[in-house]
Amino acid sequence: MKKILGIILGLVLLQNVCFAGVSFLYINGSNNNDEKSRNWFETGIKKLHPTLKQKFEKNPDISAFFANNPEYKINEEPVIFFWGDKSKKDLEFVKKQLDLTKAFCPTLAYTVRSVLASCLHDAIWVQKQHNMLPILDDLNDVVIKEAEKGNKVVLYGYSAGTFITYEYMFNKLRYINVEDLFNVINVSDNVRKFVKEHPTENTCISALSKAGIGVVSEDGRLLFKNSDDDLEKNYLKIKETTKTACAPADTLQGVVNYASPLVLFYSDLADPDYELNYYNKLMMKYIIEQGLFFITVNYREDPLGFPTSRNLTLDEMEKVMNLKFNEPKGFVYDNSSVWSKRSFMSAHTSYWSSKRAFSNAVVKAFIEGRKGLENGSKI
Repeated sequence: MKKILGIILGLVLLQNVCFAGVSFLYINGSNNNDEKSRNWFETGIKKLHPTLKQKFEKNPDISAFFANNPEYKINEEPVIFFWGDKSKKDLEFVKKQLDLTKAFCPTLAYTVRSVLASCLHDAIWVQKQHNMLPILDDLNDVVIKEAEKGNKVVLYGYSAGTFITYEYMFNKLRYINVEDLFNVINVSDNVRKFVKEHPTENTCISALSKAGIGVVSEDGRLLFKNSDDDLEKNYLKIKETTKTACAPADTLQGVVNYASPLVLFYSDLADPDYELNYYNKLMMKYIIEQGLFFITVNYREDPLGFPTSRNLTLDEMEKVMNLKFNEPKGFVYDNSSVWSKRSFMSAHTSYWSSKRAFSNAVVKAFIEGRKGLENGSKI
């Protein structure tokens, strides 16, 4: 009987291994508030996903990157994370206010305002911290569920969804060395000694916030408690909040942003006096050292597809960031020179209707990014 039970258990475990894989998790963009636009996004992703899956699995370099275990496959079904409905109430309020001006406003001015409100509202709405943070927590819940199934995850951020992929990495990746953090912030020697005597694993920005240690302010500063007692008491909560608030360890494989206006809306990252740049650099160091990838793909004809940056060598990145990479395995690569063969007006919404061109562009970006990393040339 014990032998039979052992065989059954072994088969169950083997089945779990065989069906574990890589989940492509797709995040919608702005102006996806109603059922019609949600269906448009989900239908498009379901058409795109099989082509992306096939292109990835056909390339041996990409297959080797995702898993040494040959049983790992990209999962058949896409995972779709939809946040557009969360901004619907606010957008309806804006539209009602616009309607009040319709009677006395010139038709052209009203039309332009209406289009701008529909297109830009969500992109502005989702950047506000009180709107963004709950979305990140919901997204992390989805990632945790994938991790519990034994799946790795790749995030695909479309348009304003690129804000969410960036903020997810910034807030949820475990790139914060707690002892190093307390050595650079303004705290007493007693607190530093306490932290040193109670070491803990790396954590994330979200865990610091949920433990009551520090929060990111509206003006882009990381604010910490002043009281030694509060800091020491809350510091002991970090182990638990790291488990619940941070991305599961070794689950996120990388990010693909496309149709990305990220640079337009996050231009403050270019400001050397912007305090969060320090943590942004730590995040990028983590991506490179932990073997993640951060790819951007834009169509040339897409008016909202902004290049993230020019592709730099690892040496150039180290000089720009004033950091040293230890055993670099990951990469950052921008491919914003892709021809969609679509018009200026339709290119932004054509990434899944031109699924082969887009899938080839993502694969090319992956291969070129990896090649640059291995050869020490431009990545």
